[in-house]
Amino acid sequence: MPTTENASAGGTAVRDIPIDWEALEDAFENNAPEVHSYLHLGTGDVLRVVDGVADPQMHARIAADANYLRIDPVSSREQYRWMERYIPMVEDMDLQAKLSQAIDGKGAFRRFKDVLMSYGPERERWFAFRSERLRIFMEAWLSAHALNPVPRPLWVPEVPARPEAVVPAAPATEPPAREREREREETREPRRGKSVESLRKNLRDIAEALGPRDLDTLTAFAEFLKARRAARSFAHHYHEAQGPVDDDAGPASQEIASESRSDTA
Repeated sequence: MPTTENASAGGTAVRDIPIDWEALEDAFENNAPEVHSYLHLGTGDVLRVVDGVADPQMHARIAADANYLRIDPVSSREQYRWMERYIPMVEDMDLQAKLSQAIDGKGAFRRFKDVLMSYGPERERWFAFRSERLRIFMEAWLSAHALNPVPRPLWVPEVPARPEAVVPAAPATEPPAREREREREETREPRRGKSVESLRKNLRDIAEALGPRDLDTLTAFAEFLKARRAARSFAHHYHEAQGPVDDDAGPASQEIASESRSDTA
């Protein structure tokens, strides 16, 4: 998407960029030496390249592309300081002692998280504290590179406008073709119910294995399917309310005709 550039107080051009905060937070948190993260200056998306997995030539092209900015993650030493600063804030003295002991020596991060696993409320407070530290670090990094974060555009499924006047004049009897279709639907209903239940179980199993970003994408796609189903249902009921239509007649509504062509495409 196009970006606008404004002049900062120091004369440096500041670029507006729609930041994906969750992806950027993951990039700043992951300081593994084999992981390299880049911010796209046009879209605000974060690209992650892993040594040994990505094509080395592709990695070189991305690193040389002016549209991508290399993300410098928070060092392990700085993230360790966050744990040190948080421990005195814990009111439970027994837990405070356990956390102090956990961060002593190699494997401090894993042991710190393991201790908090048994303390749900304190674990949530730690995540909030850590997320705040990350956000401050990211905002400072964006400011240093003259980048101004702006809200990301939201994609909303288009729903056809409701006709101003709909006459609910349903025919007394259904056309023969529609009666046959309903009979086929009733015949398939038991088998379909079993299949739908199985699919729902599979979907729940898949959702359990997904992370927050993938769950957000899955939810957005499900909302899109739900909105599209509602739009099709509305168009179906609208045509039923109009009654039988002459085959030579044109579409009753230009908007509904356009929706039908879009669904067929």
